[in-house]
Amino acid sequence: MVITDWTAVAGEGSASVALGAELVARWSEPHRRYHTLTHLTAVLTAIDQLIDGSDEADDPVAVRLAAWFHDAVYDGRAGWDEERSAQLAQSRLPACGVPAGRVAEVARLVRLTAAHDTLRPGDHNGAVLCDADLSILGSPSYGDYARAIRQEYAHVPDAAFAAGRAEVLRRLLATPALYRTPRARALWEDRARANMTAELARLAAPARELSPPAREPG
Repeated sequence: MVITDWTAVAGEGSASVALGAELVARWSEPHRRYHTLTHLTAVLTAIDQLIDGSDEADDPVAVRLAAWFHDAVYDGRAGWDEERSAQLAQSRLPACGVPAGRVAEVARLVRLTAAHDTLRPGDHNGAVLCDADLSILGSPSYGDYARAIRQEYAHVPDAAFAAGRAEVLRRLLATPALYRTPRARALWEDRARANMTAELARLAAPARELSPPAREPG
């Protein structure tokens, strides 16, 4: 159960349990279609895959806490959502007994998910979180993910959405490697590129309207 994953990293004190319940409620908001508890569970599972038996992350607890907070606030506004989510972590985690240094690291990691291409070399915690957040790109469930993203942006006209989405996909496909950790590249890189290339082909059309601000998957 997902709340068990929370208490494993945040503790079983009353403040931690209350915060876990709040986060579950946030991830269960009715307007969400992709950024749901299913996504959170997938990210946590991917983190386990990447760090199990390895030294990929310098602070695995911080990475897992950041996963819980990275889309805790979700209004569909790129950058704004991540900033508010980071602020939420900063305001809530101290009451759970999380050390100040770890709280700061969690907030930094949450902000990092706003634009994965800002990740710096040697940022092991960031690499694991970003790779886990993008693991859906290399999943057999990619089609379900793409449809859910479209539903979250149902207010955007088809042509505008297609143009913005295609821009994001082209930018990701142009990177030398989608994933920063060797294990993630082995697990998801080839399938992710095939999935995105297929979606890009479906989005192709002679003309598109001006696109809304693009948002990375994850």
